[in-house]
Amino acid sequence: MLCLKLLLRRTQARLAHPCHSGNNPLVEIRAWEKRYRSRERPAEDCYAAPAPLLIETARKLRPGKALDLACGTGRNALWLAEHAWKVTAVDGARSAIRVLLDRVSDRHLKIDTRVADLEKHEFEIVPDAWDLIAMCYYLQRDLFAPAKRGILAGGVLLAIVHITHPGEDAATSHRLHPGELKTYFRGWEILHYYEGRPRDASHKRLVAEIAARKCGIQKPETR
Repeated sequence: MLCLKLLLRRTQARLAHPCHSGNNPLVEIRAWEKRYRSRERPAEDCYAAPAPLLIETARKLRPGKALDLACGTGRNALWLAEHAWKVTAVDGARSAIRVLLDRVSDRHLKIDTRVADLEKHEFEIVPDAWDLIAMCYYLQRDLFAPAKRGILAGGVLLAIVHITHPGEDAATSHRLHPGELKTYFRGWEILHYYEGRPRDASHKRLVAEIAARKCGIQKPETR
């Protein structure tokens, strides 16, 4: 009976979170496509405020080149573009990018959008090219290394991921253990680290947040 309850709980979690559909990127992208095309998609997909961590971090930096990975409908990319950043936004769901392009047009902004399956590495993160890279509510462990290489010396990478709750048996493909996120940034200057309830109202599960600066001679000028 206990095993059955655990299986049911995990199945419900996968259904509740389209991006958590296992290890099949095609299944995940199709799930998100269905969500973005649905007339009943949650308001946060299109209208939620940017992640507090992104705002806090970007406001301390001189605007430069920013990369928003798994951008969804662009709440973070739009904020960056509105604040003088040159933004590239990438997502595997074509429907999400369509929504973002409509919003870019409505606001008379300029964002370079790309439809690419990140799990298949269809988008190349050029090394030493970005002042800021954001990975918000998207976990792909093998993306950390190319994202870190993509940051210019003195640039900042920020990430927000879900973490396991107390009592859960193990990390999964879509959640990290508490403390695990920081291990990906050894040798970097940790500007911010937080674990706990999300500060972003559109999410409920426990999260880990990090903003880390790549060590080097040059640093983005602060305001």
